[in-house]
Amino acid sequence: MQIAPNSVVFISYELAFPDENGQPDVVEIVDENEPMVFIHGLSGLPESFEANLVGLKAGDTFNFNIAAEDAYGNIDPNAIISLPKSIFEVDGQKADDILKVGNYIPMTDDQGNRMQGMVVSIGDDHVMMDFNHPLAEKELIFNGKIIKIREATADEIAHGHVHGEGGVHH
Repeated sequence: MQIAPNSVVFISYELAFPDENGQPDVVEIVDENEPMVFIHGLSGLPESFEANLVGLKAGDTFNFNIAAEDAYGNIDPNAIISLPKSIFEVDGQKADDILKVGNYIPMTDDQGNRMQGMVVSIGDDHVMMDFNHPLAEKELIFNGKIIKIREATADEIAHGHVHGEGGVHH
């Protein structure tokens, strides 16, 4: 079986970024014991990532680069915003334990969309948060292996995620 839309794909990989000398600096390793599992075409991963896997079979290896603009794009200055420090309080208690520069904080916008924001700076009354994707403006270098492929079930396609092994159990 080859990877195609609606295939459940199990992969191991190394993700790297070019360092200041252009050499790969590995930042994430997903091994075969705990592979990444996703439905091709429904993963939310960059289209260019999925496009590089089309046609591969179990046992095949891959090695490709994705330019920043084809991955998570450029940094959007409008996604860096100042928020009142008071919104981080819970039951009147200050959230000093989570308000640390560099921490990612799960948040929800006014339409109920979930997002991760990184604390950029902390003032007396405001917190500067960056809601850009952490991989924005990064060239991605992938080196990995296809472990297993199977057809997604109708339920998995309807739900948009993998069930069972490597996926959601419900």
